[in-house]
Amino acid sequence: MISIIGSGRVGTTIGFLCVSNALDDVLFVNRSKDKAIGESLDVANAIPPNSKFTIRGTDDYAELSGSDIVVIAASTVSYTKSRTENKKPQIEMVKEIAKKIKKHCPSAIILMISNPADVLTYFFQKESGFSRFKVIGIASSLDSSRFRYFISEKLSVPQSSITNAMVLGEHGDTMVPIFSNVNVDGTPLISMINDVEKKYITYDIRNYWKTLRNYKSRSQFGIAKNTYDVINTIINAKELHISASVVLEGEYGENDVAMGVPVKINQNGISEIQNVDLDRFEQESFQKSAQTIRNNIESL
Repeated sequence: MISIIGSGRVGTTIGFLCVSNALDDVLFVNRSKDKAIGESLDVANAIPPNSKFTIRGTDDYAELSGSDIVVIAASTVSYTKSRTENKKPQIEMVKEIAKKIKKHCPSAIILMISNPADVLTYFFQKESGFSRFKVIGIASSLDSSRFRYFISEKLSVPQSSITNAMVLGEHGDTMVPIFSNVNVDGTPLISMINDVEKKYITYDIRNYWKTLRNYKSRSQFGIAKNTYDVINTIINAKELHISASVVLEGEYGENDVAMGVPVKINQNGISEIQNVDLDRFEQESFQKSAQTIRNNIESL
């Protein structure tokens, strides 16, 4: 069973993708039982006729029992200036959720969507005591999708021609696009753009959510699809290479902090934290990003 805590736009879109692709049974958990039930009734109409799976809604965390995957997409309040502006109530919420998940489905793999994603990934892992490889922050993969989009727009090439476009570090103002590894139809990206263009692309990725909010309230489809890809990988025992937030224990020279790094995911969660070469500027930016996340953790 796939349980999704939070029945807002992101949570329900993830549920819709899981149900419409007949992945597994889905449970919506929301503080408003009526909201959870209402969204489940709506999404239920997307169940394919050949699917054996169902969807339902509740406010009872005891119904998490038997969950293989738990997606945390809940929020106490919307942010407007920074993903970290509401970190204190968000952390308190995640700590309570961690206790309930540990009680009712201690073997589940956790996918953290709520913001600030890196900080919440860290606090959930510490509060629950779960293996760090089973608590995965789904954020840097979304930033990587945005990186690929901007390269495509800049060079007027299809996204399918772009490989190794990944963003590491914080899902926030210090995220680090890794230009040095990107290829476009086999040609290194760094031979096709200059430093000024790199700065503009970095700025655009970091501020994508602000630009999007000039036109609609918040993003939902990109993060939902990136989360669905991870769920599909776990449920169907596939293999996926993405960047995702995980608590580090020495990898990339960082300890006791959760941040986006390249990982390999299989049916057990994160099977490997992968090493990629970073140039000097990228390494320094990565360290700065780690310290920013650590400061946010230590401030509480």
